[in-house]
Amino acid sequence: MPELPEVETIKNTLNQLICGKHIERVTVKLPRIIQRPDDSEAFAFLLQGRTIERVERRGKFLRIKLDGLVIVSHLRMEGRYGLYSAEDPVEKHTHVIFHFDDGTELRYKDVRQFGTMHLFPSGEEFNHPPLSKLGIEPLDDAFTFEIFKEIISSKKTKIKTVLLNQSYIVGIGNIYVDEALFRSGIHPERNANTLSEAELKTVHKAIIDTLTESVEAGGSSIKSYVNGQGEMGMFQHSLRIYGRKDEPCNNCGTPVMKTVVGGRGTHFCLKCQPVNP
Repeated sequence: MPELPEVETIKNTLNQLICGKHIERVTVKLPRIIQRPDDSEAFAFLLQGRTIERVERRGKFLRIKLDGLVIVSHLRMEGRYGLYSAEDPVEKHTHVIFHFDDGTELRYKDVRQFGTMHLFPSGEEFNHPPLSKLGIEPLDDAFTFEIFKEIISSKKTKIKTVLLNQSYIVGIGNIYVDEALFRSGIHPERNANTLSEAELKTVHKAIIDTLTESVEAGGSSIKSYVNGQGEMGMFQHSLRIYGRKDEPCNNCGTPVMKTVVGGRGTHFCLKCQPVNP
């Protein structure tokens, strides 16, 4: 699933590709992608004649802002956007097409069919699911250590589970939680309330540094992720722990281990990230 750096990269790419384009019509081939309104024909009708003003991000969601309306789009496992000529063949698993009046099309393709789109009047998207219950953005200035400490220090659940909870902090998915905890020397199964203030400061900084570096590299292309121009991210070449099961730890040479935490595959080095430090 694309995480914050990947969605941020897609946002930046789409801003280059589709801002200012006018929607002539919309084709919805898979109605269940459209979650709001519950009628895909109404979705298409409401967008006809609208202009795309800009694309923003909230957590792992894209906010495609138009004149008077906002599309909230979640890519889920394998959703992707791409800009095409209207003359290009439509690929399999293309479920939504935004036809522009300049002869180009923004196409949404999703092999797994888990992606969603919600349409709201501008400004109302924050008052309703899926955005209404999201936590703080980890790359915003508001994500101070004091706020982070307040979120984490009282939680009695595993630190990885807390960091994955989008109602606390948004956008940090499985890859970047593993990376940040490895950089911090924190075992993913430590209870959050056992971390000292010094350890919390280390984790806070590692989250910001890891996400920032990944955004600069265009995200991580672990499986099918590409940006809006079909280009892969490069941060996977800088991953220190994720996906490296049985390989030697970059720090100490101990084989990287993998377990399951909160239902997610979790990579760690038992020597660098001891359970009981």
